[in-house]
Amino acid sequence: MRTGVLLTMLWTSLGSIGAAAPAAAQITNDVVKIGVLNDQSGPASDVTGVGSAIAARLAIADFGAAAAGARIELVVADHQNKTDLASTIARRWFDAEQVDLIIDLGNSSVSLAVQSLARERKKVVIHSSGSDRLYGADCIPTGFQWVYDTYSIARAVGLSSLGGRGSSWYILAADYAFGHAMLSQLKAVVEGEGGKVVGSALHPIYTPDLSSFILQAQTSQAKVVALANAGPDTINSIKQAAEFGLVQGGQKLAATTFFIQNVHSLGLSVAQGLQLVTAFYWDRTEATRDFARRFFAEAGKMPSQNQAGMYSAVLAYLRAVEAAKTDAGDAVAAKLKELPVDDFYAEGARVRADGRLMNDQFLARVKAPSESKAAWDYYDIQQRIDAAGILRPLAEGGCKLDQ
Repeated sequence: MRTGVLLTMLWTSLGSIGAAAPAAAQITNDVVKIGVLNDQSGPASDVTGVGSAIAARLAIADFGAAAAGARIELVVADHQNKTDLASTIARRWFDAEQVDLIIDLGNSSVSLAVQSLARERKKVVIHSSGSDRLYGADCIPTGFQWVYDTYSIARAVGLSSLGGRGSSWYILAADYAFGHAMLSQLKAVVEGEGGKVVGSALHPIYTPDLSSFILQAQTSQAKVVALANAGPDTINSIKQAAEFGLVQGGQKLAATTFFIQNVHSLGLSVAQGLQLVTAFYWDRTEATRDFARRFFAEAGKMPSQNQAGMYSAVLAYLRAVEAAKTDAGDAVAAKLKELPVDDFYAEGARVRADGRLMNDQFLARVKAPSESKAAWDYYDIQQRIDAAGILRPLAEGGCKLDQ
């Protein structure tokens, strides 16, 4: 374990904000304390990491000096994608440092572990992780899922205009829990809509050479080749699909877990034509552009959907604290589910009883180099996908909040 791992970074400027505000009798130690816990240095740091802390800080600044009369503090820690380390940090934050809210996490196994701790302590936790168990069988009254999940992404990809009704699909999936879940869910959606999965394959995770799998997908002549993988596996799949001219040959390539930072690192010449589903794109509205400009000024890059989602989550949380006049987790969680979430990230959205934010998704196509007019001008938004049509129905998730 690295010596600096358990050190948290305190945004002291925020700690002093609102210091002159009157004490709030229902706020522990007169401080509303928010913890960003995520991958600060590893493979997910580009799409969560420091950027999520910047997004949280912007949300705090926009909310104002204090919440329910108490000052607001932000702490940050790196879980290194290790469940035991994340649990140690979360336990210390909850028990010794009176952290009221933990956000981001960005890793499903870490999220599930921290959610279990939050259940015991009645603390609020808001996830950017993708496991649909977080608002399903492992839901808790104070747990919230804010960005995407495996179920909704599978439905968004399968129900979008990407393939068209009755289209043929080939699914390339990573051989671990996420890939298996995405393969199963995507296949069910495609076939339920009258389409046909003409082939599928499971590949070992972190395999640098996926050429044989890409060739299988290409020779299948499926109209859509869907990548049910993530991280470096998705990057390698896209690179090798470009080498074999898969998109140029008339097939559509779709990613289930993909971020604008990935396009930036790959380059448009490689990523062009890729189809994906995202909860956020910086150049969609004037409000998204305004947030992105402020974020870019501090981060030097455009925000990912996770980072934009964490801005929205922190702002919604602080509004709930203000309305509840307390930082007690159960009371704040109830207000989060009662109040609308209406911001650039989730326009006119609400939070369900199981903690799932009902946020729309967007089908995007990565532009060709000739279509891009400036840096980060990467997506052509093709379709808005209504949350009600892609999120798992409340009654089907197995969420039992009374247990």
